[in-house]
Amino acid sequence: MPAIASLECSRCQHHVSADTPQTLCPLCAGSLYVRYDMDKLKHTAKREDIAARAAASPASLGMWRYASVLPDATPVTLGEGWTPMLHSKRYPGLYIKEEGANPTGTFKARGLGLAVTMAKHYGLQHLAVPSAGNAAGALAAYAAAADIAAHIFMPQDVPFANYLEGIIYGADVTMVDGLISDCARMVGENIKAQRDANLPASEVWFDISTLKEPYRVEGKKTMGYELVEQLGWQYPDAVFYPTGGGVGLIGMWKAFDEMEQLGWVSGKRPKMYALQASGCAPVAKAFEEGKPASEFFQNAATFAAGLRVPKPYGDAIILDIVRQSGGKALAFSDEEILNSILDYAKHEGIFLSPEGAAATAAYDSLIATGELKPTDKVVLFNTGAGLKYTDMTADAMHLKRPGALPKSMPVGGIITPQ
Repeated sequence: MPAIASLECSRCQHHVSADTPQTLCPLCAGSLYVRYDMDKLKHTAKREDIAARAAASPASLGMWRYASVLPDATPVTLGEGWTPMLHSKRYPGLYIKEEGANPTGTFKARGLGLAVTMAKHYGLQHLAVPSAGNAAGALAAYAAAADIAAHIFMPQDVPFANYLEGIIYGADVTMVDGLISDCARMVGENIKAQRDANLPASEVWFDISTLKEPYRVEGKKTMGYELVEQLGWQYPDAVFYPTGGGVGLIGMWKAFDEMEQLGWVSGKRPKMYALQASGCAPVAKAFEEGKPASEFFQNAATFAAGLRVPKPYGDAIILDIVRQSGGKALAFSDEEILNSILDYAKHEGIFLSPEGAAATAAYDSLIATGELKPTDKVVLFNTGAGLKYTDMTADAMHLKRPGALPKSMPVGGIITPQ
């Protein structure tokens, strides 16, 4: 595992030390990227070693098969990463990356697994996060595994599974009558109050928000390494990614850059498609209007809870990647998203999350218009297990829970009403 050379600001390219925990660039508040000595890595990180190392050592399973390009720290792991790449039954070029197979049922396990690993490495004792739901569940799980206190702020209308996760894992959970932006404000206010009260550093919360610390991107970048390896070390033509905070899209683009420097992959990078819900589509709106950054999306509302981010912190980075790649940012209605959930469940046997269904809705739309051909090689991310959203999806379907089932059923028998 390589030592970190420095942390580099994504905006102004200022470098800061990784010897102590960092949040944002001290000069411009830009997000920080982990940088390694790539000349050294060319001699130590070999792609042909990855599979053999994973087969030989339990410590190299999951996303940690890429330990040679991840920070030098003892992993806090629950088995995250190396998720299935499912080949569509109907479209010869379509592959669905099933991130619902991760611990806690979503891709958030990757970013929070790495972030908590580094928090334990630095000796942090309190981590705080505002979340649309799934990041909260993942932080709660990994913090429990690391014996670190987790402080979670979520909108009160997140999927019930997300609330239950926080409680089950023993986190400090605060439900907020508002959006993730309100949750982020409350985290910041709490941290400021703690500092103003001159609490010992060990008792002050560390903000582990999206793109406000460097290591969630490092965890998410493993999706980029993984999809390329699973395709025989070749790029697909396009990647479809549901985009709330957008860390996964940013992380994959970083992975592509690193792999090219290491000589692990060559050729044209895939077009990157950022998919949103039309009820909360700040990135898609900014893309359509040709703007370099998004504006706060007013009255955000969608049952795709993970996409309900009114203004992503990394919006300018996301838009730049989409445009560089020749991709697009698109938004689809909740009705289209729900229809796609039902379609892929019935015809592919995959229970998509609403976020993942925003991507399948986009894919089907571009196939219908001819912008994509069924033979184009596309990797589409289902970012979470549909079962985590049963309450939200049932509500969207106007589906009512049936009456309570009998406590016991006779084997092979039939219960007749009395």
